[in-house]
Amino acid sequence: MTHKMQVAQVEQFGQSLVLKELDIPTPGPGQILVKTEACGVCHTDLHARDGDWPLKPALPFTPGHEGIGIVVALGEGVTAVKQGDRVGVPWLYSACGHCEFCLAAKETVCAEAQFGGYTKNGGFAEYIIADPNYVAHIPAGLSAVDAAPLICAGITTYKGIKETQAKPGEWIVISGIGGLGHLGVQYAKALGLHVCAVDIDDGKLDHAKRLGADAVVNAKHGDPIAAVVKATGGGAHGVLITAPSLPAFKQGVGMTRKWGTCVLVGIPPGEFPMPLFDVVANCITVRGSFVGTRRDMAEALAFAAEGKVKADIELQPLSAINTVFERLARGEVPSRVVIDFSNR
Repeated sequence: MTHKMQVAQVEQFGQSLVLKELDIPTPGPGQILVKTEACGVCHTDLHARDGDWPLKPALPFTPGHEGIGIVVALGEGVTAVKQGDRVGVPWLYSACGHCEFCLAAKETVCAEAQFGGYTKNGGFAEYIIADPNYVAHIPAGLSAVDAAPLICAGITTYKGIKETQAKPGEWIVISGIGGLGHLGVQYAKALGLHVCAVDIDDGKLDHAKRLGADAVVNAKHGDPIAAVVKATGGGAHGVLITAPSLPAFKQGVGMTRKWGTCVLVGIPPGEFPMPLFDVVANCITVRGSFVGTRRDMAEALAFAAEGKVKADIELQPLSAINTVFERLARGEVPSRVVIDFSNR
């Protein structure tokens, strides 16, 4: 057996990833080793590479938080998974398990949380060290490639939709029909919601229609807020903003119905001012939602295992990662790129 693995690492913020060979790591006590089959590429990986966020990862690091693979080795004392299991190593790499948030099943905001492909090396590598208590358990019948986008893009949109508290038969706006949004449309339909898709790209809006969107609005044409208010009969009960764009955030609040909830999951760098009078007078809730818990993960994967949600996937080899990043930065990825490790 070879003792080396191919890895793509960030060595300097804002620079291309460096492809290199490293030793395959050995799992320590309480850790597992996962042989990567597939890893999705997320806009967050781009933010990580560029050091966009206040908490920056230590260099060098291996991005990728949609890694799916087979457990090939167990460290001492591991009982939560067994060799041969298919698992995902998600953004929420681990948490403390005993703080007020962990005890309330809100582990994504644990102060000691570690993040895959950020504070811990992630899935742009042929092997990943993972925490068995926080991996995603991939249901039988769901392939590694199909599962990859669901453990970040899927869970984030699924949880975000739940956080809008929109009920079956009510309207939800999905703003940004990319890697997250195209899954959001499907989850929203599976949950019985009427969907209004918003984007600036007609191709992505056509895609949303094919996935079941009841109305579509191109935010570049005319007044998108007025168009949404008209389509939904007064604004959407829930709005989910996945687009990494500040104008989308501002518009999202305007698209929210009185007493509705606008949920933010995209994280463009910067701040956005809110129309305070409108938010107060219309009793609007604006809420952040950060990935999802392990229970949300199981629910999000179950929808896919039942065939109700499927990511549109483009396969690429690890060697193409920098080209993929360039396309992602230009908004030229219609759905989700997955790095396929079965085909180097």
